[in-house]
Amino acid sequence: MINDPLLHTLEQYWGYKDFRAGQRAIIEAAIKGQDVLALLPTGGGKSICFQVPGLLRDGICLVITPLVALMKDQVEQLKKRGIAAEAIYAGMSHRDIDRILDNAVFGGMKFLYLSPERLQTELFKARFDKMPIGLIAIDEAHCVTHWGYDFRPPYLQIAELRNIKPDVPFLAVTATATEEARKDIIHKLQLKNPFFFVKSFERSNLVYSIVEDAQKMDRLIKIVRFVTGSGIVYVRTRKEARDVCEWLDHHHIAADYYHAGLPIGERFKRQQAWIEGRTRIMVATNAFGMGIDKPDVRLVVHMMMPDAPEAYYQEAGRAGRDNLLAYAILLKGPHDIEAIKDWHAHKFPSIATVRTVYDALANYWQIALGDAFEESYAFDLADFCKKFEQNAADVNYALLTLAREGLISFTEGVFKSSKIRFTMNRNDLYRFEVENRSLEPLLKTMLRTYSLGSGDWVNISEARLAHSMNGNTSAVKDGLDRLDQLQVIEYSPGTSNPQVTFLHRRCYGKDLTFDMKRLHQLEQQALLRMQAMIAYTETDTCRSKLLLAYFGEIQQQDCGQCDVCRKKMKSTQSEMAWQQQVNAFIENWDSPEAITWPEFEQAFPNVDESELVQYIHWLCRENKLQEEEEGWRKLAF
Repeated sequence: MINDPLLHTLEQYWGYKDFRAGQRAIIEAAIKGQDVLALLPTGGGKSICFQVPGLLRDGICLVITPLVALMKDQVEQLKKRGIAAEAIYAGMSHRDIDRILDNAVFGGMKFLYLSPERLQTELFKARFDKMPIGLIAIDEAHCVTHWGYDFRPPYLQIAELRNIKPDVPFLAVTATATEEARKDIIHKLQLKNPFFFVKSFERSNLVYSIVEDAQKMDRLIKIVRFVTGSGIVYVRTRKEARDVCEWLDHHHIAADYYHAGLPIGERFKRQQAWIEGRTRIMVATNAFGMGIDKPDVRLVVHMMMPDAPEAYYQEAGRAGRDNLLAYAILLKGPHDIEAIKDWHAHKFPSIATVRTVYDALANYWQIALGDAFEESYAFDLADFCKKFEQNAADVNYALLTLAREGLISFTEGVFKSSKIRFTMNRNDLYRFEVENRSLEPLLKTMLRTYSLGSGDWVNISEARLAHSMNGNTSAVKDGLDRLDQLQVIEYSPGTSNPQVTFLHRRCYGKDLTFDMKRLHQLEQQALLRMQAMIAYTETDTCRSKLLLAYFGEIQQQDCGQCDVCRKKMKSTQSEMAWQQQVNAFIENWDSPEAITWPEFEQAFPNVDESELVQYIHWLCRENKLQEEEEGWRKLAF
């Protein structure tokens, strides 16, 4: 039995023997009731920092996060560990939301996850005061500030929770925030004398490189063949994800692609195949990777530069979480600078465009003036653009503008269950069954399987009904459609499409109000971040040092392994010279024991680590060294 209650909890529920650097101090501060701001880079274990104190403090831990996929994954993981947890997100029925909020007030819930947009809904406001809240965790806390790269106005409302429960501590966590963003987070969240923890942003095992090549696809094949192990290739669009995947397949490299437009079940299947090593390379948009804990990723390649150092650092940081050597490579073509500037210009559409898209949304779903408050709708971007003759990129950025202004919530790829409710009373239903024998088996199966007597909406599974009837799912859906047309039931088919939720009652687009000053600030900050990203690709300074400086961390020594440092080293020590020194070192090795990596490192401190590893592997292929578990044994010197 472990005497330390924190370690006991960590091992009992998560199976870990000890905390990572900084986690314990953060957890102890939160348990004591102190506000906390913690910056933990990608893979630093942010969720443990609020889940452990949330479990140990009395009451519920309210977790505010904009990442629906992440909240659903964490709730599932908590439930598997026997911890009561729920999540509220776009696309859920009012009945389900009502039930979860009631359980938060009266039940034994320990964790409640929800998006910041939900804080302003009447359903939440009516319950929050009655909830026994012990801790409020704010994930992705950089979203509260326009200095952050993903500002979201609903985050500004989080501080209002302090007016209702002033004694509940806030624990704000994020992976990336500049000096200005950190100060603004403390101010906007009204953190009181917070415990402040910043883990070093340095990733000493990660080799950063920029590779300039007009033929990116050909260079990608060379890179993937050169670096063994699992990898991610990030692309800008869904079409690029498919095209690059097909190119890798053509060259006999086990690859798959991932983007938010795929059905949720398909995304999960592809993700699992990659996590389990059945797929080697995942080609993906930035929808992939958030919250995925795969430690042995050896390679992350960007086919196009991201628009901010924060985004690049997070995505590149998904390589080498096991602290072993890994590579982050950005492929740069001759026209990439112009392309990213053009992309930036489209990210901030005119207000006229935004108003037009808003009106088109209302017409798309036939929403009357004053309706749709807190209602969610499945959104098919391609269908919408076709009907209203809109450009997909313009629509997407208009939706993001509406979301940033707190007018809608736009969530990609949220699963929404099918649901039905009866509109016909029992007597009429009996007569209907007699007159429509072909639909009788489906009706009886529905009544046996679900409690449908109240007239309320009930979530159903067409596959479950089909299994009970020894039929097929397609036939069940056809039957439900027919019953809906005959006004026996109302049937709302499930979907995994993006969800648009109206956070205010529908009005005319011309009557929408926008904070023009804030929009201008966001545009200027985005411009500065883009310029910093361009500078990163053009620098002759150590890339690791430059990234650290961006986040306010000063590193005295060059990393010695990025492409810039390697070029500098080659100017002072030729490749042939150090290889001859390595050969002499091995030849003079007298011990019968294998040569370990620390001994190589100590003998050649000025040789680039990645190139030394490559040369050692070449010697193994030439049968001059033999790789063993403890190191390398000399053979033919």
